[in-house]
Amino acid sequence: MGADVTVPVTERRVRAMGSDAHLIVVGPAQGPLGVEELADRALARIADLEARWSRFLPDSEVSRLNREAGRPVPVSPDTVLLVRHAVDAWRTTGGGYDPTVLGAVLRAGYDRSFDELADVDAATDERRRLAAANDLFVGCTDIVVTDAAVALPAGTGFDPGGIGKGLAADLVATETMVAGASGVCVNLGGDLRVAGDSGAADGTAWTIAVEHPLVTEPLCLVGLSQGAVCTSTTLRRTWTVGGERRHHLIDPRTGEPSDSDLELVSVVSGQAWQAETLAKAVLLRGAERAFDVLEEGIEALTVDVDGVVRTTPGFSAFVGGVPLPTRITRHGGVS
Repeated sequence: MGADVTVPVTERRVRAMGSDAHLIVVGPAQGPLGVEELADRALARIADLEARWSRFLPDSEVSRLNREAGRPVPVSPDTVLLVRHAVDAWRTTGGGYDPTVLGAVLRAGYDRSFDELADVDAATDERRRLAAANDLFVGCTDIVVTDAAVALPAGTGFDPGGIGKGLAADLVATETMVAGASGVCVNLGGDLRVAGDSGAADGTAWTIAVEHPLVTEPLCLVGLSQGAVCTSTTLRRTWTVGGERRHHLIDPRTGEPSDSDLELVSVVSGQAWQAETLAKAVLLRGAERAFDVLEEGIEALTVDVDGVVRTTPGFSAFVGGVPLPTRITRHGGVS
């Protein structure tokens, strides 16, 4: 690309899927669609997927799946793909990731969009009813998926949660590139997917900050030209029920919010839906067995409750030789 060619770039920040969404689109110097139109299409696609997958929207396909558990429900190809990936993630993590813990999520008090969730009273009759209706069956063994329909076992509640944001980032990034973008970054609440040209004048790859909610500076800067970085933590999306702190990461083994000794995990992988589910599975496993579930080529960083930072051996390849921190100081920096 000649030095005299200015690469058009647009950046959008909106609320989507109950999270802060950040979109960057790098447009071609010439093409059938301008960079602003590409960004408009990307945001519209995110809204479309939220309309299909949000459990907080009564007319969404996921809400219909939950209401009509026990019989096949016609759904879009997007939702078929979502459920198939969720089942695959459940299998590959040995149940460490489980999208059927909706009853436990409701019981913990997460019964409305997080934008509307504040400190809540002890379980109401309605929350108990919803939890019981979605808590009879846990696990993906008997979910039936065809090319055009999904059938949940009766009493099963499906919660797409983070995998929905990760898969949405994957789909939107891929589709935006196919539509003519030179590069794209889609970040949905910490589930981030990049592809193509970053738009940097020096031609460098995308630079992604891995951040801890209680630390004033990034833990590290990950360089990535293609792929995903997803972070899962027990320190965001928290609320209290009857004065007791709760968070959204349910341990399928107990049905309760995780008491793992890990409080943050970031995973680098080729696909955001995969990185998202693995980040949850790693966190739930705890520090001693954290990386056992990761396949070769997938890297991770963890922070435990004492602030100790650990990484897989290959993680350093993504930080350009910069030494990784070994410990964090809460409300301070890294060392």
